[in-house]
Amino acid sequence: MHLEFRHLRTIRAIHQAGGLARAADILNMTQSALSHQVKGLEDQAGIELFVRRSKPLKLSAAGLRMLRLAERILPEIDALDEEFRALKSGKTGRLHIAMECHACFEWLLPVLEQFRRAWPEVDVDIRAGLAFDAMPALAREEIDLVITSDPVKMEGTVFHPLFDYHPRFLCAAANPLAQKEVITAEDFRDQTLIHYPVARDKLDVFTELLAPARVEPRGMRGVELTAVILMLVASDRGVAVLPDWVVAQVRANPDFAIRPLGPQVITKRSYAATRDEDATKPFMAHFLRLGRSEPVKLQRG
Repeated sequence: MHLEFRHLRTIRAIHQAGGLARAADILNMTQSALSHQVKGLEDQAGIELFVRRSKPLKLSAAGLRMLRLAERILPEIDALDEEFRALKSGKTGRLHIAMECHACFEWLLPVLEQFRRAWPEVDVDIRAGLAFDAMPALAREEIDLVITSDPVKMEGTVFHPLFDYHPRFLCAAANPLAQKEVITAEDFRDQTLIHYPVARDKLDVFTELLAPARVEPRGMRGVELTAVILMLVASDRGVAVLPDWVVAQVRANPDFAIRPLGPQVITKRSYAATRDEDATKPFMAHFLRLGRSEPVKLQRG
């Protein structure tokens, strides 16, 4: 027996309408075409599906079995159709994020709070475990967006510029380097560098300053949380280089000294990487707009 969704809809409509004429109106077809469809279905089944001598038209025992099937399956099909329409219109979807930047939590969480209110049906998640395998995971569709400051050329991927930032040197007010106007690579030789626990090629202080000058700090200490880094620096346990949106929160704190890196001004740019086909989705466009504006508010303090 070859059963189609239209057959289930026919059975349900005739049962609800109590006759072929009204059911044909519901299904937007002629009564003749509906009668032909019912006869073809009964020929396939080899059994009558309706008690034709009754008014209103009633289902036979076999027809009732098919009605139960229709009432179980059709709501799921209708729900799936609605979900696909919502996906097509951009009202719902998935936004799973990975970051190659620990400090980005400082601005990402306020962004996601605003985004959640505007797009409650979008499934949002931060995939912390993929932070160091982010770009391959984006290509495999395990995640949908990567926050990075190191764009690479990848087929099918677009890098959306978010905002520029300046890495800033941070030390305790009691540290001798607090007396300097600009911090250079040589100043790190006798300091312990407190940093996020990532590879050196993901740390701005190495890629932009120390590696080109071939300078090694006296020691290094990896710390997961920004708040702990700030606490250790304030205690003069070491120095740190953090994005300007992070150091802005302690700008007025007398325990810290904040200095630019030099001799040239260092400017970096944050990007959001997405797959090409996701770039124009309405909810993705809204997230990108928030990602361009919220960090700037933090930079301004």
